[in-house]
Amino acid sequence: MPVTGRLLRIDLSHAAHRSETIPEHLMQTYLGSRGLNMYRLYHEIPAQTDPLGPDNKLIFGTGRLDGTLYPGTRFNVSARSPQTGLVGDSNAGGFWGAEMRFAGWDQIVLEGRSPEPVFIYIEDDQVQLRPAKHLQGQDVWNTHRLIREELADPDVQIACVGPAAENGVRFAGIFTNLVRTAARTGMGTVLASKNVKAVAIRGHQPVRVSDPKAFLTLIQKIEKHLQQHPEFASRKLLGTPRLLTSLNALGALVTRHFQTGHFPAADKVSGERLAAEYNIKNKSCFACTAPCSRWFMIHDGPHKGLYGEGPEFEPLGAFTARVDNDDLDVAMVAIDRCNRYGMDALAAAEAIAMLMELNQRGLFTSEDAGVDLSWGNPDTILTLLDLMAYRQGIGDLLADGAAKAAARIGPHAEPYAMHVKGLEIIQGEPRGLKGYGLGHCVASRGGDHLRAEPFFELSGDEAEGQRRFGTPKVAHPGNYEGKGKLVKYFEDWCAVIDSLNICKNTAVCMEGVPFETAAALLNATTGWTLTASDLQIAGERIINVERAFCMREGISRKDDRLPSRFLNEPLPKECGPSAGLVFEQDIMLDEYYQTRGWTREQGWPTRSLLRRLDLMEIESDPDFPNIEEGLS
Repeated sequence: MPVTGRLLRIDLSHAAHRSETIPEHLMQTYLGSRGLNMYRLYHEIPAQTDPLGPDNKLIFGTGRLDGTLYPGTRFNVSARSPQTGLVGDSNAGGFWGAEMRFAGWDQIVLEGRSPEPVFIYIEDDQVQLRPAKHLQGQDVWNTHRLIREELADPDVQIACVGPAAENGVRFAGIFTNLVRTAARTGMGTVLASKNVKAVAIRGHQPVRVSDPKAFLTLIQKIEKHLQQHPEFASRKLLGTPRLLTSLNALGALVTRHFQTGHFPAADKVSGERLAAEYNIKNKSCFACTAPCSRWFMIHDGPHKGLYGEGPEFEPLGAFTARVDNDDLDVAMVAIDRCNRYGMDALAAAEAIAMLMELNQRGLFTSEDAGVDLSWGNPDTILTLLDLMAYRQGIGDLLADGAAKAAARIGPHAEPYAMHVKGLEIIQGEPRGLKGYGLGHCVASRGGDHLRAEPFFELSGDEAEGQRRFGTPKVAHPGNYEGKGKLVKYFEDWCAVIDSLNICKNTAVCMEGVPFETAAALLNATTGWTLTASDLQIAGERIINVERAFCMREGISRKDDRLPSRFLNEPLPKECGPSAGLVFEQDIMLDEYYQTRGWTREQGWPTRSLLRRLDLMEIESDPDFPNIEEGLS
């Protein structure tokens, strides 16, 4: 029996909806979730579409493993990004993706714009657009509470926006389960631009697998692998904040806005301190048996009583080392404030850190900003978050993201916006993590690590590096050799994992689901007969569709670049193993383009590559750049 998918298309302008069938060949070609979202993004959103106009579409996607026993499933949400103008796509865990499958949907596409504020309520095949004026201005936590009270259902799953999105902050996210965040690239801003406060969903349908016995055997094998993994205990106890101490030891923890990779106060803000003094219990995503999240509480001091879930490493590092703040309580308050306002904590922290460095250098001062921009000032950190969320005062300048803020300040400020293609770089120092740095350069979202997650460069396994990537040096983060091959491999892998919609922490970083296992899982779920090679090609196809979308918007090699600091300024001596390193950008880009089959001059896929990947419709797209055949 063919395995088709179900798509729910909601026309907000006319308060109408319809169901469509996703053909089996499309499901096999793009696998699900991120892959299908990218297919639809390219084919349904024309070049130069206004990201905040009614012609942009917001697409929710699930994978075939959502709602099954796989330990920890997720969802993707995609549109043209209002922050970058490129691929807008974000991914979150929790329980929302599983509930979408229980309701019977693989994709939900929101089109047009509602004339009045609404929230969408989906219960299986029933769709309602319910008035939401009473929800306007409410924060993420209150929105969850009020919708559950209105629907008289404590188990309904809610994806919503906070006041930041309603006020047009271009890096606002979509939040589920209070703090599970599809944070990056402004997907919440797109949802709010459609006059939608939330999508609430409830399902009562089973998610069936084709071969339950084979599927259960695979799940048991994966869970055993995870529980025997040498990192299992630390991931369960500390979660991702475990990285703060290890990156600091490597000299690659972003500190004082990338001026150094070593934070002297790391012990005061570490994952170890969180576990010892703040954490109350573990929390997990749907069906996960390797829970890496935690519920915390501040027990003493001026912020006593604050509680919530998390934090993750990126916002923790961003509101401590990046802004030179050694007060863990203040960082927790800042992260909580971002979550309640509904905005990307990393983007917000970069905007603050950029202003602090500009003030340090006399290029944009505290007097210019109207707040004290000295490093680590706790009142300033929290005040700027308030101003950003409501686009007030200096916050209006910052609310479009660091790149646009620097451009408005002036050319002298632009080198200090730490972004790629308009998206702020993560909390890892690319001079000391060269595979990750190359991943930032070429990622379709911008300065992003999750499109590649090339953790292997931290392994030190030279023999495996030689076997898989042709050089033992690829296994060391400070060396550039082999990183083009490394990033290409991990990008393809991560595209598959996002399309299955499972957690990269377990599937990739803990190596629980290599291509062979992914194929076996899909086959046991669907009855297909896909091979590991089929999935690797599917991942490659997805990456090239994303590149094609970016190319239509004018992206080429000139944009696959880190800020000049990383190329010209060596890391200082206190960075230990990373001291003296710079980023060898062009050498790595050449290797990456050659490995991927893209042209060296522009970084564009060739026509022969598009044909090999069955992407001939992209080749014939009149908006697609004219590519000369062959590699040079």
